[in-house]
Amino acid sequence: MKHRFASLCVVTILAASGLVAQDKREFPSHWGPPPAVQTQDYRPLPGGYGHGSSTLASWIETNLAKDAASGGSAAKPLFAQSFDGLPDGPPPGEFMVLDGGFTVKHEGTNGFLELPGAPLDSFAVQFGPAEKENLAVTAQVFGTNKGRRTPTFGVGLGGVSGWKLQVSPSKRVIELLRDQESKASKEFEWKGGTWTQLRLQLRKLKDGEWRVEGKAWPKGEAEPKEWQIAFDEKEEPIAGKASVFGSPFAGTAIQFDELRVARAQ
Repeated sequence: MKHRFASLCVVTILAASGLVAQDKREFPSHWGPPPAVQTQDYRPLPGGYGHGSSTLASWIETNLAKDAASGGSAAKPLFAQSFDGLPDGPPPGEFMVLDGGFTVKHEGTNGFLELPGAPLDSFAVQFGPAEKENLAVTAQVFGTNKGRRTPTFGVGLGGVSGWKLQVSPSKRVIELLRDQESKASKEFEWKGGTWTQLRLQLRKLKDGEWRVEGKAWPKGEAEPKEWQIAFDEKEEPIAGKASVFGSPFAGTAIQFDELRVARAQ
C-alpha cells in the first residue's frame, strides 16, 4: 500500500510539473482517455509523443497497433490538421473560408482555428476531399457562454447544402440537419468553457439508402461506443467538402482543433 501511494504521489508530481507528457501532440480522440494510474518511471514514448511512464507507453503502443491493424480511417485519414505547426494568421490554402474571420492562433504550443465573437452570424470553413458518401469528419470545438447567451457550432459533410451535426446549447440538444432543415435531435448537455468532440458519418447502406450518424462528448472522456443520433436518408447525397461552422451568439470566440476526414466505419 505504501509503495502504491508513493507511486501515485510521484506521478502526481510529475504530471503537475509537466513531465508525464512533455509534448505538443495530443492523443487521437478515438483512443479515449489515457490511463488514470501510471507507474513512476520516466521514458521516451512511442509515436513521437514525448516522455512519460511505461504505463502510458504501453497504452500508446496498443492503440498504434490497433490503428495499423484496422487499415481503416484511424490509420489512413484523408485529411488531418491540428494547427500546432502553423504560424498565426490566415488559414492555409487547403481551407476554403466561406465567410467569417477565421484565423490560426496558439495558446502555448497548442494551435487552433478561431472564429471571432463578432459579428453575430453564421460562418463556416471547408476542407478535405469533395465526396458524397462513406466519409466521417471529426473535430474538437471550444466555446463559452455569456449569461444565457450560447454559441451554436458543429461539423458538416457534403458541402454547403449537405449534412451537419450541430450542437445547439440553447435547446440542450445535438441535431442532424440537411442543409438548414433539422432531421433528428437528441438531448445533450453542453458545458461552456470546455472542448467538445464531434463525429459525423455518412455511409451508403445499399442502393437508394444512406445513413447519417453523429455523436458528441466532452474532451477527456471516452468516446461513446454507440452513435447518439442517426437518420436514414433516401435522397442521394451531394458531393462536397467537409466543414466546421459556428454562430458566436454569445459574443465570444469559437475555436476548432484536430480536424480530420476519414473513411466511414
